[in-house]
Amino acid sequence: MSKPTKERKGISKALKYFYGVGDCGFTLMTNVESYYFQFFLTNLARFSTGTAALIGTITTAVDACLSWIYGAILNSVKPKKWGRYRSWLVMLPWIVPFLYAFQFMKVGTGTLSVVIVILGFISSHIVWNFPYVANVSMIAVAGKTPDERAQLASTRGAWANFSKVIFSYVCPVVATLGASLVGETNQYAATAFILGCVMAALYYAHFKMFEGYETVDPAELTASKKVKSKDRTSAGDLVRSLVQNPPLIALMLADLAKFLFNFVVAGSAVYYFTYIAKNESLNALYILITNIFCVIGSYLAKNIAKKLSSRNTAILMFFAMAVVLVVCNFLYASVTAVIALMAIAQLGYGVAYSLTPALYTDTIIYSEWKTGKNATGWISGLQNVPLKLGVLARGIVVPACLAIASFSAETVDINNVPVELERAICLAFMIVPAIALVVAGLLLLFGFRLTKDKVIRYQDEIAARKSA
Repeated sequence: MSKPTKERKGISKALKYFYGVGDCGFTLMTNVESYYFQFFLTNLARFSTGTAALIGTITTAVDACLSWIYGAILNSVKPKKWGRYRSWLVMLPWIVPFLYAFQFMKVGTGTLSVVIVILGFISSHIVWNFPYVANVSMIAVAGKTPDERAQLASTRGAWANFSKVIFSYVCPVVATLGASLVGETNQYAATAFILGCVMAALYYAHFKMFEGYETVDPAELTASKKVKSKDRTSAGDLVRSLVQNPPLIALMLADLAKFLFNFVVAGSAVYYFTYIAKNESLNALYILITNIFCVIGSYLAKNIAKKLSSRNTAILMFFAMAVVLVVCNFLYASVTAVIALMAIAQLGYGVAYSLTPALYTDTIIYSEWKTGKNATGWISGLQNVPLKLGVLARGIVVPACLAIASFSAETVDINNVPVELERAICLAFMIVPAIALVVAGLLLLFGFRLTKDKVIRYQDEIAARKSA
């Protein structure tokens, strides 16, 4: 019987500079949904607003309900040929473009067309979430020290945020090409397919970069189902890795607050530029500038974390961002000041976003030290939960703030916007996100006590157990 290959140590140059290109492709692909799914439903597929709302509710609810299962499955099934996590980077991404295209395709009429869109949404999300979770899990596998994990997380964040900058240039070109190939109604089906192929190719690049970082004993691949792999986990193991992990619970709640900031600010920006700045076209400039600063923050994250630790850096960023948003609220009448301050806040978000996977990895190490079981995939997959809940929160917070001022697009005179509406918009755009950031900072400060020294000590103790 052949012996398992020797595991690589240290971070390669390819990983240092290019880990995250797959996330760039992933974000390019999913941005088609973020920016154009609702438009497709109402303006291209010509569904009624009620039907469009029904489709959106069903798909989002199912996606949120399933968000926790992917890591649990990765941790519980028998490892595949190229590793427990790395294998999924090449097994499933190629299926995604074909399923994802149906989410933006009008086939037939009536109930059939609705069902096809819903099935395209749900099936594509299920398939792409496995490699997404596996990809994040590889940070814990390849990164052996807190600094290495911060490096990988930061590089990944920079590439993911960079995709937001280039999407505005890439998508119109691809959509135009799609319209010429399959017609205007299904142009975003073609766009989804093409960018899905880009995602699959770039995830394959990640698969190659991680070669040698995750090894599998050949005996585990040929073992019967009754023989449990040493790193497989039971349902009880997964539950214990959560309930006996206070830092993880605090981190997930802080992560939810972080995503609430991101999605609520993004969802309310257009109202600020329409009704307060009275220049809706500035929203595009705002998106470009803030995303550039977000990329800069992601790039700087690893250097700041190296000096302060990932935990302390995230706490500092959350509190600093909250202060910036409060100042922004006082200066809301100055559009230039708002764009500048929001850019600074997004720089902080880029830092915090990039370091979050490294913090989850710290909780993975703590969990293994506490329970004796490695729950890498499960805990990495739990990052999906705050993200999905953040999307749901946007749909609640923004309308609720506007309702305070009894907002109605049909009755508001854009040249004579009432002060009550301006304050309601600022509440959604600045104050609620600031409160969420303070909560996130406090949760990490008092609930996430995993310092760099503690994590290193836990790793050493785990290694000692394994070698005993």
